[in-house]
Amino acid sequence: MADDKDTMDEWAAALAEAEGSGDIVETAELDELHEENSPISGDERRKLETILDIPVTISMEVGRAKISIRNLLQLNQGSVVELERVAGEPLDVLVNGTLIAHGEVVVVNDKFGIRLTDVISQIERIKKLR
Repeated sequence: MADDKDTMDEWAAALAEAEGSGDIVETAELDELHEENSPISGDERRKLETILDIPVTISMEVGRAKISIRNLLQLNQGSVVELERVAGEPLDVLVNGTLIAHGEVVVVNDKFGIRLTDVISQIERIKKLR
């Protein structure tokens, strides 16, 4: 648990440094689920608690490329594969393979992270599922 606190302190320090450099940094305010303010029943709350514990895979995609099997077999150490994405273009943030946001890479104490620059609306995500 101490490692989590140290990591959060490192991120807070990095965000403070970015704010001091003139970069626009916004901390996401997340609402907690409070029982007293919740309009849902006890049964619905239990169902929600079950869903909240389901693990999902979040990944960031730099880009993609299509190559033939012949070229794939010729790849070796030092080979360069050109991606379809232009340098400086935002990365895709995917949850279980579904696009949910775009962002940019940040580095804090030798660890990569991503700063979300655009979150896809729920309506747009639902449209892409159809």
